[in-house]
Amino acid sequence: MGDHTHGWAAAPGAAERARSVLAAAWSCTVTAEGTREELVGAHTVTDDGRVLLDVPEDGALHAAALCAPRGEPSAVLEFADVAPVPVRDRVRARVWLAGWFSAEDGRLALRPTRVVLRRPSGALLVGPDEFAAAAPDPLAGAEARLLTHLADCHADAVDRLTRLVDPASLQGAVRVRPLAVDRHGLTLRIERARTDGDVRLPFHAPADDVAQLTERMHVLLSQAANAASCPRPLQRQRADGDG
Repeated sequence: MGDHTHGWAAAPGAAERARSVLAAAWSCTVTAEGTREELVGAHTVTDDGRVLLDVPEDGALHAAALCAPRGEPSAVLEFADVAPVPVRDRVRARVWLAGWFSAEDGRLALRPTRVVLRRPSGALLVGPDEFAAAAPDPLAGAEARLLTHLADCHADAVDRLTRLVDPASLQGAVRVRPLAVDRHGLTLRIERARTDGDVRLPFHAPADDVAQLTERMHVLLSQAANAASCPRPLQRQRADGDG
């Protein structure tokens, strides 16, 4: 659906995507031996993929986690990846990690033995070693700020970028919003009256920091300005069909 003049269409792999979700998430749900808790601002992730939780040592979760029998994985952590810009269906992905807890410097440490990444396109099983070796996207921590700024202050730029989208994909569109950005590219959400779809605009080269991202975005906007054909104007009124 994107501009076919792009020669590089890389996207994050499943392990990198899962690590990015954990790096950006502020909360998680923990289930261990019948105990389920929602934790906010309590987790950190080590370079080798272990998840460390700050929980009260006299709490039910701490006791359940450390007293669980060894055998099958006894704990599950769930992380949700929520789009920072208001769109329909804001949950872009979920990640589940199963494993055992151990005590580490007063915190609970979970080394995943099973990792599942679920996106709208389906679920993927990520190997524990692959997950441990992966690194989160370098823009993951700044993505929410970057997308919010793009949506709130540069809506005109988002409209210009639709020139890189196949016009057929814009039929019936009532709104286009920035949905996600990573070092590989920008994803737009095309909302119609009753349905929506996503289109990815890949960068010509990876962006490893915000300065490089700014340059990649300028390249996309230049390509949009030079696009030979423009899409039909977005229909601001309710469309009769979804296209």
